[in-house]
Parts: sequence; C-alpha cells; structure tokens
Amino acid sequence: MKIAIAQLNYTIGDVEGNTSKIIDSIQKAKERKADLVIFAEQAVSGTPAFDLLRKTTFLELCEDALVTIASCCDGIAAIVGLPILTSQGTISAAALIQNRKVLRYVGKKYITARREMGFLVGSKGYEYATIKGHKCAIVVGDDLSRERDYDKSVETVISINARKYGRGTMTYRYEVMRNLSFVEGKNIVMVNQVGGSTDIVYDGTSGAFNNRGELVLMMKNFEEDFQIFDTRAQARPVVIPTSGERTRLVYEAARCGLRDFFLKNGYRKACIGLSGGIDSAVVACLAADALGHENVRALLMPSQFSSDLSVEDAKELAENLGIEYNVIPITEIYKSVVDTLTPVIGGRDFDSTEENIQTRIRTILLMAVQNKTDYVLLNSSNKSENALGLCTLYGDTAGAFSPTGDLYKSEMYDVARYINRTFGNPIPESILDKEPSSELHPNQKDSDILPPYEVVDAILYRMIEEGQHREEIVNAGFDSEVVEKIHSMIMRNEKKRYQFPPVLRLSMCSFGHERLMPLTNKYGD
Repeated sequence: MKIAIAQLNYTIGDVEGNTSKIIDSIQKAKERKADLVIFAEQAVSGTPAFDLLRKTTFLELCEDALVTIASCCDGIAAIVGLPILTSQGTISAAALIQNRKVLRYVGKKYITARREMGFLVGSKGYEYATIKGHKCAIVVGDDLSRERDYDKSVETVISINARKYGRGTMTYRYEVMRNLSFVEGKNIVMVNQVGGSTDIVYDGTSGAFNNRGELVLMMKNFEEDFQIFDTRAQARPVVIPTSGERTRLVYEAARCGLRDFFLKNGYRKACIGLSGGIDSAVVACLAADALGHENVRALLMPSQFSSDLSVEDAKELAENLGIEYNVIPITEIYKSVVDTLTPVIGGRDFDSTEENIQTRIRTILLMAVQNKTDYVLLNSSNKSENALGLCTLYGDTAGAFSPTGDLYKSEMYDVARYINRTFGNPIPESILDKEPSSELHPNQKDSDILPPYEVVDAILYRMIEEGQHREEIVNAGFDSEVVEKIHSMIMRNEKKRYQFPPVLRLSMCSFGHERLMPLTNKYGD
C-alpha cells in the first residue's frame, strides 16, 4: 500500500485555510497514485486550540469541513485529525474516510499534554481498519507510546500526532517507534504537526519504520513536506540525526516559531534593542533570517556606562545583517529622570534603581518605535537570567514575543557559533569573546555576583529540567553556597516570570507562558 504523508503547517482556528491545505494534499496524493493519505492530529482545527475546543459552533465548523474533505476523496482513502464533540466531551479523533464517506472516528485515549488537559477528554483508543486490503491500526497522539500487543494480522500502525519540539524529544520519539516496530514486527507510519503556535513549535519530522525496526523515511524538520511510504518497497534505512545536530535543531525551532508568530498574527516587521551583547545579537540574526533583513529594525541606546566597543560591535552586527539601525544615546534622558527624582530619592547610593531606569528608558524608546511604525518589539532574554531574575520588569522583560527565553546563556553562545559557521560570521568575534555584562554601572560584569555561566547553567539544568533537590546537586560536586544562592534567586523572582511575554518553549521544562506547576512544588520544597 502506498501511504502519502502530508506534513502541513496549520493555523489555529483557520478551519477554511486548513481545509484548503488538506484538499490540496489529497489531490497531490491522487496524482502520486497513493492508496491512503494521512494528516496530523487536529489538522482541521489547528492546535493547541484551547477554549475553541469547548465551543460547539467551532466544533460544528470542523465537522462541516470534514464533509467537504470527504467529498474530494474519490479513489483514495484519508485519515484526518480533528476535534469531535461527544456526550462525554471533546475528543481528539482521527476520521477515517473511504469512498467519499466518513466511516468512523478513532479517539485518543491518553490525554497527557498540559495544553490539552481540561479541554479534551479521553476516548477508547486505537482501532483496526482495512484499507485497500491492508489491515492497519489507527492511533492518535501519545497513545502510540503506551499501547502494545496489536493484533497479529495488522501490517501497519498509522499514528497521527501533534508532538511539540523540545530538546531531545526527537531521539526519544524515534526510539519508541523503532522499538515498537521491531518488537511488534509491523510498519509504523507517523505524521506530525509542524510550525509555530505562539509559545509552542512543532518540529514535523514525520517518518516511517519498516517491520524490521529500520527507519526508512524521515521528513523535514520545521518545514512542510509531502512524501510517499510504500509498504511493499525495499527502502534503504535512514540514519537518525545524532545529538551533534541539536544546536541546528534549536536554531531552526526558534526561527520557525518566530516566523510563524509573525505570519499567523498578521505581523510583518520587528524591532529590537541591540546592546552589543550575545543575546540581542542572536535574536537579531534569528529575526533577519525568519522575517527578512528588510523587515527588522534595531535601536542602539548607549548610556554613559556603555563601552565604545559594545556600540561598535552592535553597529557591525547590524551592518553585517543588512538591517536598518539608529543610535540614540540615552545619557541625557537618564540624567533628566534621575534629576527629576532627586527630591524623592536623592542622597542615596547608586543601586539597582538607577540601573533599572536605564533599561526602562530603552523600552520606552523601543515601544515608541513599535507604536509609531508597526515594528513589533522582540524580547532578547535568556533562560538563565529569567530564572535568576537578572532582568528588569517593564524594561528588558518587555516585548511581544521571546524566541530565546527558553535557552540557557551558554546555549546562546552555542547558537551564536552555529550562526557564524552557517551564515558567514555575521556576529563579531568580540561579542563572543567579551565577558557577559549588562553595562548598567561602571565596569559591571555578571561574574561580580555569579560564577561562570557554565556552572550556573549546569545547576539550573539540574534544578529545572531534572527536578533535582539542592542536596543532590551539592552531592554531585557543586559548591553548596552557590547552589543555595541560585535556588534563593529562583524562588525570589517568581513574580517576574509571571510578567514575561510569551516565551517560545524549546525544552521540556520551561519558564514559559504556561505555568501550571508552581516552582515551589517543582523543586520539592
């Protein structure tokens, strides 16, 4: 049987647009003489649809769209994902279409993603179907990793998915499929969602394993794709990408999420504050790549504490990328604000108050550009500083979207080096070489209050991603005072993380927009 795998980028709520894409792919599958064409979980509605899944009128629109899709399926079968309203609630279903009729719905049994809990209910799970004389098991979502012991007569397991990207998830996903296909002795065909949906990005990477546990088809990452898997063909095995590819995938995930955030919200142009530091350099490169250099504008806003080298580095980066930029010194604005406040706060020592005034002035200028010229402000944060609270509320926490807020500081350097290797060194080496600093007071360095970021990030990773207790981290060889300090900073700055813009989630545990588990529980304290 020839199975067409349609890996498409859907938009949440755009039932008409999603339906049009599906029908176009059905026509393409017919031209390629496919027997079956499969589409991702919740293809008709887009995902995560959240409250739309509770609206009867929206669910009816999805079912009406399915009737239109079925009318195009003459001479070909199709499996299409969509939400369906049942007497128990809304389920995530795979609709099986044959001979222009919707024969049945196969519902997802296990609701494991937080973004679906409270919006979807579980159904009875996978079912069998005979398509063109070929017996298949149809599976929706995470059921694939939980179900076993398929009937011996089943030749192919077809899984429709909406599996979001996270560092390391692809390796795990393909290992589950490889084990299942080898142990069960069946073909496994999986189609996944692709594209960004605000703070989530789906990687695509759909594929197929033969009944010997060999990967014989892997589709593109973070792009639409269309491929045919022939169950009768003797295809050569494909090599699964190694961990050395991880930085490339992180970069492509961030670029895809940024591009689709703008495209799907009707935005075109982005502005960014360029400081001459690593974070804003990476975001500027991402924006220029995702949106086109002609749609990116930068403001360089040095204060009296900014080094000449940082300003020159920022200028060189902007010119290398071909983006428009302006230099607006903020020294006089800063002095004016401080002088105005002197009757209230005068006579006290310089501290974070004066530092924060600088970052908030910069945000005022950037937001003015957004309001006057429709350049949407991008946030240039990173996960290390977000976690520790090394950021200013209503200052460098501002922006419509943060494409790098889920990347540790050390990962920002990895991505920057990848950008330079891949795109001809747009980031000046001096940005990569200089010691991290916010330049908010004379000779400031992040190392004044923290150990090197390699150490900080290793501790943060154990706390956040692995959920380790402080004692476990100390027992692993880290200094107890440093661990206690970092833990204290995390707990003290919870309020800041709740006031961030949407953060594109690139890991499995994020300080992103969706925070359903308090950090106090996450660390077991």
